[in-house]
Amino acid sequence: GASSKSFVLYSDYYGHEGYVTALVNASLAGVLWCPEIRNAKSAEEWIRRFQTVCFSPMMALNAWSSGKKPWSYPEVTDMVRDVIELRQKLQPYLYTAFHEYNEKGIPPFRAMVLENGFESSSEWVGGKWQDAENPYGEMERVEVTDQYMMGPDLLVAPVFTGQKNREIVLPRGKWFNFYTGEYMGDNETITITTKLEQIPLLVKDGAIIPMLSQLKGISPNDTPPLEVRHYGTRENAYILYNDDGVSFDFEQGDYTLIELKVLKKNNGSFQGQENLLTDNNQYNYDKISWRWMTNKP
Repeated sequence: GASSKSFVLYSDYYGHEGYVTALVNASLAGVLWCPEIRNAKSAEEWIRRFQTVCFSPMMALNAWSSGKKPWSYPEVTDMVRDVIELRQKLQPYLYTAFHEYNEKGIPPFRAMVLENGFESSSEWVGGKWQDAENPYGEMERVEVTDQYMMGPDLLVAPVFTGQKNREIVLPRGKWFNFYTGEYMGDNETITITTKLEQIPLLVKDGAIIPMLSQLKGISPNDTPPLEVRHYGTRENAYILYNDDGVSFDFEQGDYTLIELKVLKKNNGSFQGQENLLTDNNQYNYDKISWRWMTNKP
């Protein structure tokens, strides 16, 4: 059964690959999963787990037993800091995705089979009769459960310890590298060389990703400046949600909706527009700048 209100499931199971599979499969019931961090056997595993948890419904370091801190592996401490900051910068995008979850039941983290244009590359394995292990000669269907969608436009492909290369199955439509804006493919399986400092992130053509442009020096009562990234070659629109982040006053209409719109000009370049959709302007952003990730000016 699915839940009409958001919550995060938790389990003592701890395999990294299994945590990602659980995160993916939980979305099929409309609920969320917490792939927490407790411990790691190496610096590589530490940063890989941190990357996964930073791109999950609830970021949790639950190391009461191991005593591990984010800086327990000094060689990757800067990488840990960077991915935590990236999650913080993506809060406007994430907060809007959770608003859609609350209003429409769309899981902010969800299996690829729920994504339009995704052609499952599942395969059947097994089928060999064995007296005790498989007395009926049953086969098992293997699905793509090591990648998932975050919000409407971000594809997350976690990397596991020891992986030097990573296969990613792309749905129909053009897809771009989140970090660089580089075109990556369309309706195909690609193989990328992994980077220790990055979790692979891909975005749809036309994706509009609102991000905080700075974190330092921001007090809880400040409205930080917003950087809106656009990827690809397609015009698009995105409804950004914001409220006080503390109370339930949004249930009485105390929130702000802003339409972020990308239009193509006659010369082929893009321009961004911001339109306030609510009478309430309290949770708007003081400054909004646009960043063209693919068609750079």
